[in-house]
Amino acid sequence: MFNSLKGMVVTLVSTVKGLHAPVTRQYPDAGNLLMRKHDEPTPVKDRFMGFPALTWDDEVGEPFCTSCMVCIRGCPTQCMSSVMKDNPLNEEGKSSRRKIVDSFEIHLNRCILCGICVEVCNFDAIVMTHEHEMSTFSRNGDRVDLPVLLEIGHKFQKETDWIPPTQRVKKGAEPEAAAAPAEAESP
Repeated sequence: MFNSLKGMVVTLVSTVKGLHAPVTRQYPDAGNLLMRKHDEPTPVKDRFMGFPALTWDDEVGEPFCTSCMVCIRGCPTQCMSSVMKDNPLNEEGKSSRRKIVDSFEIHLNRCILCGICVEVCNFDAIVMTHEHEMSTFSRNGDRVDLPVLLEIGHKFQKETDWIPPTQRVKKGAEPEAAAAPAEAESP
């Protein structure tokens, strides 16, 4: 009999605890005041990894991507393809990149958003953006080509004030890890 009463108490306590407002926020519900829903959709956090995109070098006026295909070889799903060409700005002496991307395509339905392509890129040419609402009704509708990838990347660069890591060091904004040993050496 005691065990039955104990079970009823446990059930009653868990029922009372479950009556508070839900913690889960439905996406993209925007709502009303009675249900404590917000008018704006759920915000995306800074560290959220959405779809990959290519970055643009504003100083030279060309993409950072040289189409070296390191990201393509590292991709576990093989959802990317690219073709390179000779860089006309290099011949004019305006750019240090001898080769540049001619075409680039990512099949977003196959992409698993792992970020390996970003990690292996030697040129800071590919980033994981905050873009996540790109669904379509056609099976191959999520194939994005070079102009779309550059547009998404440029939008991400503007929204986050993105600076390539190689330029951060050049501009004097050294990482904190490099600055810490200098302070530790002081008596």
